[in-house]
Amino acid sequence: MALLQALRRLGQVAPVATLQDWPGLIEAYRRWLPVSAATPVITLREGATPLIPAPVISERVGRGVKVFLKYDGLNPTGSFKDRGMTMAISKAKEAGSEAVICASTGNTSAAAAAYARRGGMRAFVLIPDGYVAQGKLAQALLYGAEVLAVKGNFDRALAIVREVADTYPVTLVNSLNPYRLQGQKTAAFEVVDALGDAPDWLCIPVGNAGNISAYWMGFNEYREAGHSRTLPRMMGFQAAGAAPLVLGHTVEQPDTIATAIRIGNPVNRENALKAKAESNGDFMAVTDAEIIDAYKFLGSGEGVFCEPASAASVAGLLKRRDEVPAGATVVCVLTGNGLKDPTTAIEHNDSHFHTGIDPDLATVARVMGF
Repeated sequence: MALLQALRRLGQVAPVATLQDWPGLIEAYRRWLPVSAATPVITLREGATPLIPAPVISERVGRGVKVFLKYDGLNPTGSFKDRGMTMAISKAKEAGSEAVICASTGNTSAAAAAYARRGGMRAFVLIPDGYVAQGKLAQALLYGAEVLAVKGNFDRALAIVREVADTYPVTLVNSLNPYRLQGQKTAAFEVVDALGDAPDWLCIPVGNAGNISAYWMGFNEYREAGHSRTLPRMMGFQAAGAAPLVLGHTVEQPDTIATAIRIGNPVNRENALKAKAESNGDFMAVTDAEIIDAYKFLGSGEGVFCEPASAASVAGLLKRRDEVPAGATVVCVLTGNGLKDPTTAIEHNDSHFHTGIDPDLATVARVMGF
């Protein structure tokens, strides 16, 4: 649905739309974005990610509530960060920048490296030493980033890259870069395109708080243009060990298994608070145990493999399910692919893993229960 509607906006007529028809989110939503004919579009055909019905979660919530999963883990580098990075890198290229820099818990580094190299630019990424999932680190390295692991958490790394960008000829591409949020707002457009209107609730993991801010921007722009009648209630969920927006103060030593949201001082705090207030939304903490339960439930119940931080949205929905209006439509944002963090999947699952099996039919059948 989102793909077809975006193609219609482009003036293309195609009886059968294929992935090859999708031009990437800048071209699909060009009139909504701060680009011009002079902007060199750096794209990996990001966007157009599926909105997946979640019947098992819907049944658990009950009362006729319909739950959908916005699975941005199917973007080119496996996370929603590609939406913002296509814009940030394209605008950096337009400005003549030859290098970009970011601090990252993993996904931003992967996206920055991929898009920078696609645009012929150098990418520098600072990561908290020892606190980045292996899948994400592997991506950044393979894409050709220059990775600096610093002794400190994400917030310290971000402070350093801000100073670097202020002092040297390198462009900052963290979500402080306004073009990042411009790209990320397109996810809200796709949700409305798919549903025909905004959902009643939008449940989303919150770390640096850029994505919740971007979604709110997108929903508002679409409604003002008459593409939707309503606005969602914005429900942001943080890990209990890294919940500054819930607590109302910076968390100096954030700690959670959900590494992508292990952030104690979100730079988009004010925008997120605005989204909460204007939408009559809320912030809430979910424990690591609740995140892992939702993470496993998504895999075994819905067949969707997301990274642990993504599961915070579903954990939060299940925790607040009694508050969801009967018959409501709820979208849970899944920000990253499960393959980003295979270690967590291996360490936290309820499957049977039989090892040392003799390679003959009788033995295999016996283990299978036949």
